[in-house]
Order: sequence, then C-alpha cells, then structure tokens
Amino acid sequence: MEEFIYYNNLYDIYGDLLTEKEQEAFHDYYQEDLSLSEIADNKNVSRSAVQKMIKNVLEKLNYYEEKLNIYKKNCQLSELLKIEKIEDIKAKIEKIISE
Repeated sequence: MEEFIYYNNLYDIYGDLLTEKEQEAFHDYYQEDLSLSEIADNKNVSRSAVQKMIKNVLEKLNYYEEKLNIYKKNCQLSELLKIEKIEDIKAKIEKIISE
C-alpha cells in the first residue's frame, strides 16, 4: 500500500514527463486497478509487454525523483508545517536548501 501511494505521488509530480502510452499504462494499473491481463486485453498487446511498460514507468519515476528530489522536498516542507518554533523552522529550511 505504501508503494502504491508513493508511486501515485511521483506520478502526480512527474507524470507529464512520461509518454502518452506510459501515462495510460500507469493510470490503468495504479489508478483504475486493472490487472496486467486486463490492460493487455484492452490494448491488444501481450501481458509481458504491459508488465515491461509498467516496470519502465516505475524506473523513470524513480530516476526523475533521484535527480530532482521534488517529492522528498515536498515531504520535508510538509513536516515544517508541523513545527511551531520559528527558529526550528529556519534551521530545517537551511538543511533542506543545503542538500
């Protein structure tokens, strides 16, 4: 479940960087909860082709996050909203900026 949420968050950030076919495959599998076989039947391709496409999409999303760290920074900034002391917030922001 945690992985499902993580990849949906990455998709929200980086989805526009994927091809239309990759977006469709991700949407069908992760958001419509279709099986690989169902997607393959709908697209008239093999199940292994769909599985490979999904794997490639996840690799791309991981690559984008590894290079850009937008999701990581968003999580860090969300944590800042929970801090009440301004000095602690400033220290955390400086840490985020220096990474």
